[in-house]
Amino acid sequence: MAYVAVDEDDRLEEGPEGLEFKSFLGADARADQRPQSGAPDRGYLTDHTTRKGPSGFWTVEYYQPYFDVDTSTVLKRCYTTLLPTSPSYMTILTPSADLYGPFWVPTTLILALFLSSSLAASISSYLSDPGAAYDYDFGLLSLATTIVYIYAFAVPVIGGVTEAIGVWGYSLFVWIPVSILCVIPISILRWVLVGIAFCLSGYFLVTNVYPILAMADAKATRLLIIVVGALHAGLALSFKVLFFSYYVVHDIGPGADPVQDFYEV
Repeated sequence: MAYVAVDEDDRLEEGPEGLEFKSFLGADARADQRPQSGAPDRGYLTDHTTRKGPSGFWTVEYYQPYFDVDTSTVLKRCYTTLLPTSPSYMTILTPSADLYGPFWVPTTLILALFLSSSLAASISSYLSDPGAAYDYDFGLLSLATTIVYIYAFAVPVIGGVTEAIGVWGYSLFVWIPVSILCVIPISILRWVLVGIAFCLSGYFLVTNVYPILAMADAKATRLLIIVVGALHAGLALSFKVLFFSYYVVHDIGPGADPVQDFYEV
């Protein structure tokens, strides 16, 4: 009997560890082949992947990405609206717009308008008649809520652009410090503060909204810019008349000068 010498293959000595078995079954098929335990499946844990379809605008999942933002980003976007020379002035909502800041900025503004106007009105009432009791006008709170929320949400929603809501919301940030400073009993100073806030917020609106409006027809773009400017001017005038006007009235006695005894603060 003849024997033939065969060269030894190094791969044979690797043993089972050198072998790889690859399954061509899908993940769902492998999960189905796993042994099932006797315990009933209550659905707490599952190996099957649940595919979620697109969420509708009426669901919470649809708005969740717009609230996925940290506080530092929101604060940076707020104070950037006060700096027209900032490099990120026109890219404030990049890489993605959020609705967290545009919700809390108008809400904070509503509280600031009510508190500052109530404080200033109580001061003017005390200066007019120190012995008289002052009743807070809570109607100003509902009035501020109506004006601010309609301007911040209803106006940009008409355009149907989510980014517009962010621009309109952050543009109101400048009115928060202005409403606090308008407590100062100097009429000309309040007019100057309102003018500064009108210019800063208006310039921010036009600068960030114009690229969106530029995609429309030229005539429609001009018309929309005029409408935005008119609404913005109406907002500033409403703030000045309804919340930033306080008067001190002194009793006019015999020989008193009515011009000196009746003045606006």
